[in-house]
Amino acid sequence: ANKATIFCADSSYPILAKHGIKPDYVLSLERIPLTSEFFNNDFGEFDKDILFVLKSYVHPHTTKYLQKNNRNFMLVSTYASFINYLKLDDFGYFNMGFSVANMNFLLAIHLKHKNIVLIGQDLAYTKDGLSHTKDYSNLDKHEGHFQRDKNKYTTQAYGGNGKVQSSEIWTLFRHNFEKDIVNIKMNYHITTYNCTEGGARIEGTIEKPFLWACENLLDKDLNKPFEKLEPLSLNKQNEFLLKAYYKVYQSIKHCRDFSKILSNDFNNIQNIYLNLNKKENDLNLAIRKIDEFKNKLENIKQMQDLYEILQPLRTQFELNLARIYVLNPKTKEDAFNKSILWIKEHLEFMELVYGHIKAQENALIKNILPLEEKIKERKLDKWMERVRR
Repeated sequence: ANKATIFCADSSYPILAKHGIKPDYVLSLERIPLTSEFFNNDFGEFDKDILFVLKSYVHPHTTKYLQKNNRNFMLVSTYASFINYLKLDDFGYFNMGFSVANMNFLLAIHLKHKNIVLIGQDLAYTKDGLSHTKDYSNLDKHEGHFQRDKNKYTTQAYGGNGKVQSSEIWTLFRHNFEKDIVNIKMNYHITTYNCTEGGARIEGTIEKPFLWACENLLDKDLNKPFEKLEPLSLNKQNEFLLKAYYKVYQSIKHCRDFSKILSNDFNNIQNIYLNLNKKENDLNLAIRKIDEFKNKLENIKQMQDLYEILQPLRTQFELNLARIYVLNPKTKEDAFNKSILWIKEHLEFMELVYGHIKAQENALIKNILPLEEKIKERKLDKWMERVRR
């Protein structure tokens, strides 16, 4: 253990503890309470010097269980528009992928490890149909999955010897994992070894027995425990607290202001639409007003705090709009009807945008309350009032 950095998935943590194998980092990113139960335990001295690295929106029970036993943990953020908007850049961001295994792999890359050894990445059922090891606590949740998936997702076995049975999720995960492995090999010159000695073949890895990896790669003692990350001073915490509060408060105001702009634009376009005649000028005016609104909506710099909730809606809308765009009118009446349809679709889209922004506003109003309580608790009320003014 002193010759390697051990990254561990949340589900493996109780299993490693059972066998006395101490990880350096335990990672978790799931939002469901079932995953939190992997931390509903107390391993006492075993947990000393382990750092639990959690995605910033894990289920609250996860942090509750870790705090209960004073385990060291940190919250990390992925790249996301609203998180970037809060400007807590000093804490950094990293892309965590689709699973905790991806998260482990990508954190190892960020920490500049040049050799990464995978263990336990079977991504396939055993010959007797098990999805996980027998001491996995949620094994019963996967009953019937082997029968459901049998012969649907077969893939090449580890070592290239025959085929193994996999699942849809494992297959999607493996394909993404393989892309990451090829990418980091080309761009960062990092070598990935698969020492699972079973399961599915993961393309891009070098397959070696685990004993070989221990004998050939682990030749230096590491200075453990690693350097601890010290908490910020209270003054610095308060500074970030107030800055985050300011940004959230500004976003609530932005939601309200943009809703008014949207309502005004909607009413103007709808009035033109309801009073349309066959005049080309009226159609062009409505379409120009629509374009002006969309320019406001697509201003990434001005809309950063709303981009995350609006971008999926915009993408779906543009795909639907393409069906109208490709219509080829043969007559003036056809052209008029196409324009009418174009305007109508945009009016419906504007209503959806309004609903999304109102939902964001309500969510921010609800979730700024704990932040305000913390500010009051730290006797920073006057600064909070200054932000509001």
